[in-house]
Amino acid sequence: MESTDGAPATRLAPPAKRGTAALPPRLSDWLLALTIGVGFATGILSLISGAAWQWFIFAAHGMAGLWLAVLLWGKLRRVWPRVIQRHRWDHHTWASLATLGLVGGMLALGIGWAMGGDLTFLSYNLLAWHIILALALMAFVSLHMVTRAKPLRVRDVRGRRTLLRAGALALGGIALWPAQGVVNQTLHLPGATRRFTGSREAGSLQGNNFPTSSWVSDQPRPIDSLAWRLHVTGAVRRPQTLTMADLTATDTLTTTLDCTGGFYSVQQWHGTRIGRILAAAQPTEEARFVSFVSVTGYRWSLPLAEARQALLATQVGGETLAHSHGAPARLVAPGRRGFEWVKWIVEIRVLTAPDAGQMLTLYTSSFTPAGQGQ
Repeated sequence: MESTDGAPATRLAPPAKRGTAALPPRLSDWLLALTIGVGFATGILSLISGAAWQWFIFAAHGMAGLWLAVLLWGKLRRVWPRVIQRHRWDHHTWASLATLGLVGGMLALGIGWAMGGDLTFLSYNLLAWHIILALALMAFVSLHMVTRAKPLRVRDVRGRRTLLRAGALALGGIALWPAQGVVNQTLHLPGATRRFTGSREAGSLQGNNFPTSSWVSDQPRPIDSLAWRLHVTGAVRRPQTLTMADLTATDTLTTTLDCTGGFYSVQQWHGTRIGRILAAAQPTEEARFVSFVSVTGYRWSLPLAEARQALLATQVGGETLAHSHGAPARLVAPGRRGFEWVKWIVEIRVLTAPDAGQMLTLYTSSFTPAGQGQ
């Protein structure tokens, strides 16, 4: 029998007689693996979720993290006496300690960010390091589950007492989630002002004075607005090539830019509704999606109906959009996270099917000539 933290249970397992609050070792290990999986899945979903109705994804992620902390405490109580006996270590122990370090570090960083921590290391904040450690942890756990995990047995889950213990631990993790909010409010910590996504306010309603971010550090040269052209292509009857002068409509949209880097900013954006641009281009009956393409090659798409309501912004807060914020024109897509608000747009492409390749551009656009500023 083995534990999911990478060490053989014959090395780190407790004596047969366990404390009254302990779960069977194999059940405990599987619950740890399951909780890590839930936390990872909801964490990934949170990166692409920004609409108010998606709050439950962030709540589930927080609860999974706190439940993991509760389970980890029980795990440590079980294995710690063996771990501190250095003469009983073997090569599996190192894997266990590495996993423990990843779990502990990830939890500490996540809780630190939730409570208002504002430290940076190598230009990355606590949230970014939390994500990095989560990716590493998931790789460790996945490898272990494939190579060494043992299946649950009936005796591992049999009995009312075992079910009650597991349920009590789950409720403990769930109860801790609103409790951290109470602590934030009571102690007036910076975490009390976070948005439901976990992001913190920065530079709202101050024109271009809000943080600059880019998914993979695209750094194109400033674009001459007089020479700039916007091409409307794809599944349309009347392809368009527009200049800045053609974007004469002045539409306004006050909405929130929420960046996965951990900040949000409420701004009043000015520009042209995408619906106006598409009306002139006349999408065909087969049109289903609209892709917004940056000069760097980065692109992201929205369903046609949602795209019609989005804005091609050329100003923010009454100021001409700054180059760092996507000038001459950027996408403003309410309810979407910041990396989906494409900057430096040069093409609007109407599609008949989802764009399977857009995710790849998250990682390649900064290596294009334009992305490197050439």
